[in-house]
Amino acid sequence: MNGRIPHIVQYQGSKRMLASEILRYMPKKFNRLIEPFSGMAAISIAVAFQKRANEYHINDLNEPIVCLLQTVIENPAEIVDKYKRIWEEQFNFPDGHIEHFNYIRELFNAGDKSAENMLYLLARCVKGAVRYGKNRNFNQSPDKRRNGTKPTTIATNVHAISHILKGRVLFSALDYRRVLEIAKPGDLVYMDPPYQGVTNTRDNRYFSGVNFDEFVSAVAVLNRNQVDYIISYDGICGEKEYGSELPQELNCTKILLDAGLSTQATLLGKRHTTYEALYISQNLSLPIDITQRQLTLLESVV
Repeated sequence: MNGRIPHIVQYQGSKRMLASEILRYMPKKFNRLIEPFSGMAAISIAVAFQKRANEYHINDLNEPIVCLLQTVIENPAEIVDKYKRIWEEQFNFPDGHIEHFNYIRELFNAGDKSAENMLYLLARCVKGAVRYGKNRNFNQSPDKRRNGTKPTTIATNVHAISHILKGRVLFSALDYRRVLEIAKPGDLVYMDPPYQGVTNTRDNRYFSGVNFDEFVSAVAVLNRNQVDYIISYDGICGEKEYGSELPQELNCTKILLDAGLSTQATLLGKRHTTYEALYISQNLSLPIDITQRQLTLLESVV
């Protein structure tokens, strides 16, 4: 299949822009891709676009996100139609499109966590960034500069995603450790834990944090079970390091991926390149130029 890899909406933290680099370290063909921290499933979509895996398991603790992905993949016409109706409603709302966003957010927080409401909030909120308050309510603000992704664009991408994934995905909203329990040789697990690697504290972008030691133990079990995995984790921006490195006893290969200029640094008048770390399991077949590429990246960072 040729062309551009489809995506549903802009989603902060998505690995969509790095997907082509991440896929370089995956086998050309494997049985099943498991994403325990899927977000908007950018990696699953990219892998399916290249027809690398037979099956997919998409999981995220944020159940409305999983519901949205499942509806997109299994009932694309339904979500396109419902999104179109909500999106058009904003132009007829008595108090304007900002109040319309607030209205949909109130409905969502009151219990109507439908796929179309989740999609509209993502398409209209600032930076496509999911934010939850201590009361577990969605509290991100609307982007006042735009009206959200047009229904025609949504339709094109949604139908493309459904075409490559429908009938091949298991969906769940479970703790990542329960998902890892089903992984077996022949599968590939891709993990992108909460922002800045795994933290011991709750992050308002997520329903809960992930304990560092528990995560390391879970990865060690994958090693013992001979399950291949790739993990997006810590990183570097300028002279600042984000997150803790995975311990050497896991025997992973660490790669630094160039994620481009830091938007935040640019706003402050600085030019800092962000490098995101990728950890690759020991048994995973790697490109023969991996060592040289890593040395080149490390030299550029230093």
